[in-house]
Amino acid sequence: MAKVTLEHVGKIYPGNVRAVKDFNLEIEDGEFIVLVGPSGCGKSTTLRMVAGLEEISEGTVKIGDRVVNDVLPKDRDIAMVFQNYALYPDKTVYENMAFCLRMRKYTGTGGRPKGIIRNFINWLGNRKQKNEDIDRRVKEAADILGIRDLLRRRPKALSGGQRQRVAVGRCIVRNPAVFLFDEPLSNLDAKMRVQMRTEISRLHNKLRTTMIYVTHDQTEAMTMGDRIVVMKDGIVQQVDSPSEIYDSPNNVFIAGFIGTPPMNFFEMEVREVNQKMVICDEAGAINLTLPPEWTGPLQPYIGKKVTFGLRPEHVGSPSAEAQYNPQTISATVEVIEPMGSETYLYMKVGSAGFVARVDPHRKCAVADKIDLAVMIEKAHLFDIETTNRIV
Repeated sequence: MAKVTLEHVGKIYPGNVRAVKDFNLEIEDGEFIVLVGPSGCGKSTTLRMVAGLEEISEGTVKIGDRVVNDVLPKDRDIAMVFQNYALYPDKTVYENMAFCLRMRKYTGTGGRPKGIIRNFINWLGNRKQKNEDIDRRVKEAADILGIRDLLRRRPKALSGGQRQRVAVGRCIVRNPAVFLFDEPLSNLDAKMRVQMRTEISRLHNKLRTTMIYVTHDQTEAMTMGDRIVVMKDGIVQQVDSPSEIYDSPNNVFIAGFIGTPPMNFFEMEVREVNQKMVICDEAGAINLTLPPEWTGPLQPYIGKKVTFGLRPEHVGSPSAEAQYNPQTISATVEVIEPMGSETYLYMKVGSAGFVARVDPHRKCAVADKIDLAVMIEKAHLFDIETTNRIV
């Protein structure tokens, strides 16, 4: 296992296209880090720079105490799981998992013919011991992943989830210092993604190896990572625990990207009425009194527009309804989506639309005008120009 450190790392492609800008991160030994963001944000490029598959334009990457900027991928003590599995179709599962071990033990000294011959002779001398070691490693990895009964099959006889397990197993046998995952579940169906998500988390808990995982799926990020790195346009927006990123997003982008359904946003004006801070929209359809502790941070914004953010579960939910003397928003139901354990109401208030996550037994119909309780202390206000969070 090893710590991974990225210091002022950047990637510049021809034409002065900056894919990654001043990336700084210290990943602790045994930590599970998830890089998440929309397509083109630079997360896969960052992972590939750690792996050595992409040249580093700026900065330094360390694995352990060693700078690896100029170290070949095979010498970085990392193992990578790709999106497309990258299995050899003509080899069995066993042979796929054993192949990298055989190659590393077979060609250890370089490319000159006499070196290869010398390696071959050495390999013949202790072939039995090495084969036993390879066999033990492959079977141990297969047991961890529950694929022992698949070792004789070829990839074409496996399901997508089974192929992905084989790809992970091929990495486990190497016992690397760092595991790298590049959107490994994107080719699987929804049910299999959930299952494999659990398998990878269980694997990390068992091995306690440093893992860096790239995904565009914020659900994967929230459920798997010890910490999440949210990226946009090659820039790190926030690094924190899943709960902290969800509860205290740094800006509008993070607030809207993390969470399903995403946070609702309204353009509102801050006013001071009877020594209390309130926010209201232009049409007067929303008028809410803000918590007293927000008074100080909002003083510079009195009379100005801000972005008001409210998650679906904080409007119309049973918790909101249970509040003593709750504040409400009166809105019209446009669409109803029953989800079993909860119901999503797509609402309209004035010219703004929003989503409420309500009790599944709440009775309402399309075109009904209903009052929805608001958990105002759970809301967020963002600067409308910088998009950064105020409170």
